[in-house]
Amino acid sequence: MSSRTDPKATHPPAELEAIASPSEAQLDAESSPGAPRDGARGADELGAHHSPSAPRAPDDDAAPDDDAALDDDAALDDDEALDDDEAPPSVASARIQVRREERLDLVLEYLAFVAKPMPLSLLLDEAPQRIAAILGADVASLYLLEGDGDELVLRGNVGFPREARGTVRLSVGQGITGMAVECLRPISVVQATEHERYRGFPELQEERFPVFLAAPILGSGRPLGALVVQRAGDQAFTARDVELLMALTAPIAAGARHAQVLDELRDRRRRTGGGTRKVTLPGLPVVPGRALGAIAALRRPASSSLGSQHGRGDPKLLRLAFDIAEKALLDLNARAAQLGIAQEAAFLSTYLLMIGDGRLRARAFELAAGGRSVAQALGTVAREAARAANGIVGDPFLQDRARDIEDLCDAILMLATPDARAELPSKAVLVGDQLTVFDLLISARANPVGVALSDRSGPRSVVLLQLLAVPSIVEVAGAFRWASPGDVALLDADHGFLVINPSRAEVATVRAARRQGRPAPVRVMDEDEDEDEPAG
Repeated sequence: MSSRTDPKATHPPAELEAIASPSEAQLDAESSPGAPRDGARGADELGAHHSPSAPRAPDDDAAPDDDAALDDDAALDDDEALDDDEAPPSVASARIQVRREERLDLVLEYLAFVAKPMPLSLLLDEAPQRIAAILGADVASLYLLEGDGDELVLRGNVGFPREARGTVRLSVGQGITGMAVECLRPISVVQATEHERYRGFPELQEERFPVFLAAPILGSGRPLGALVVQRAGDQAFTARDVELLMALTAPIAAGARHAQVLDELRDRRRRTGGGTRKVTLPGLPVVPGRALGAIAALRRPASSSLGSQHGRGDPKLLRLAFDIAEKALLDLNARAAQLGIAQEAAFLSTYLLMIGDGRLRARAFELAAGGRSVAQALGTVAREAARAANGIVGDPFLQDRARDIEDLCDAILMLATPDARAELPSKAVLVGDQLTVFDLLISARANPVGVALSDRSGPRSVVLLQLLAVPSIVEVAGAFRWASPGDVALLDADHGFLVINPSRAEVATVRAARRQGRPAPVRVMDEDEDEDEPAG
């Protein structure tokens, strides 16, 4: 791997010239009439493409007179006006491109589509499909540059499994795609797997589509991402394909700038607190789907409550809380087995052992019978477990076990004597650092519609999100800086975005899809609707 270069550089290294740009002689040969088109060039050269060649220009001697030319306008509407082998008519020496040129039609349809204001999610869904059709590709992938501007994240795709979106990530300079962004030049390869910069993802089985073309998405003085097309066979993309793909990135650049997915761009206009400004925060999808709701922060019982409630504890309430928690844990364990993640969810067995441990129950009932409240009894049990774990220095297992006991005691407390301060609003989009078993026992009772966790979430949170089975994403940076409780949020776990204060069009579309009981697409806004204010 060669060393990284400044993404702002305007001149690629000399060894990339043959890859990134065809020679003038090659371009002249391709543009000259009757020139042979070689579809089997080397792996680092731009080859021929299977698209039809441009129609012939009419001979000067065959040009129609003025009266005949005027009649051609009506003749063009007739499907039989021109045969495929005939040259298009000319009017006043102008060449009319007729509808039968399929690639041109696809380009015009693409331009009409991207000309309308739309949510970023719709652009990520539709643009790859249209670009793949234009270039004759089996795969089209759209990468956005996120984080500190050094990580490429696949956000839009056609041709790969749905799970690839948001999970396939490259550094600038890594792989052929990262190399194109690093050098700010398109790169075409016939056998991508043989290239020295190739970076494969086994789950994608990319070797099926070795013909590879990557183009950087250029912004104002900086790259914004990359557009990649791939196909099977050995027919290289032509120089004209390269030029066309670069041109097709321009509307995507405008969409990415509009969404303001880069943290650096958002920080320039930081506003404190909530508000109505739309903000798009990227993350990593875990459970696909889209959800709309008010934001609520994940909560725990107040620390003072584990000891502040007076009066004798009710043994019946305590016993009922233990039974409810145990049944819920058994259900979660069975669900993990059904989903095929029993090994990843092995920590649930620890919780089952704890709640089934007669000594833990006996100690809690003993304290309650001695005059302690339920909160005080459970708080004492949790503190005793923590002291025992901390007494053995350097034993991470016992320390984790102590945290699990505290988590379980919090859940049992909420089941026995609910604390209104820890209750969540129903049907909310939950935001937090991590998910614990407490949340599946307690927070899930509020029927959340989605979950977004920060970049401090761990592997256990991912497993619990799968068991919770609502649209969810993780590794969302800046959620607490931009979101306030009560803000409306659209969780797009299909692409990996948390949209705070989404547009009216996005809200209406998700609500309409919810009423009809189907997945929520995002529609293009009409031209008379308000455009979303750029986040930031």
